[in-house]
Amino acid sequence: MYSAAMSTADRLVESTRELLWERGYVGTSPKAILERAAAGQGSMYHHFKGKQDLALAAIRRTADEMTATAESVLSRPGTPYERIEAYLLRERDVLRGCPVGRLTMDPDVIASDALRAPVDATIARIRQRLADVVEEGRQQGQFAADLDAEEIASAVVATVQGGYVLARASGSPAAFDAGVRGLLALLRPA
Repeated sequence: MYSAAMSTADRLVESTRELLWERGYVGTSPKAILERAAAGQGSMYHHFKGKQDLALAAIRRTADEMTATAESVLSRPGTPYERIEAYLLRERDVLRGCPVGRLTMDPDVIASDALRAPVDATIARIRQRLADVVEEGRQQGQFAADLDAEEIASAVVATVQGGYVLARASGSPAAFDAGVRGLLALLRPA
């Protein structure tokens, strides 16, 4: 499943990332991690203090990847509206859900300050980056002068996260797409 060049520690982190996305923290057992990583029993404890330490490494890697993806899309050339549109319309596996957003529904992640911190920080960074783009558009006259950039950024994040929930509940990406189209229609410059 993983390349031979990938270290055992990286295989463990990648396996944990996938399992957290699929099963959540409670459903991700050390045995399942080791099986997916094709690693020996002592490997996890050689590289990590335990399941929580490994999960934290996996959550941080997922958070860093998600932040980098958002930054890449929001930093492209184009008007602020076009960049927000690109962020909303970027390729996503909407039926699988958001790997970071899903962690907010995991009671064990939310109960742990250590595990929750990178989730909260990621959402906050993306929301702030979106607010910066909205403010840029407001300053350029592309968006209404009375828009609150932070509120609009929160609405964008809420649309994406809520869209994942709607798509998963209905079993169709159409619900996600409808939410995105609705928000873009509200933001579209006159």
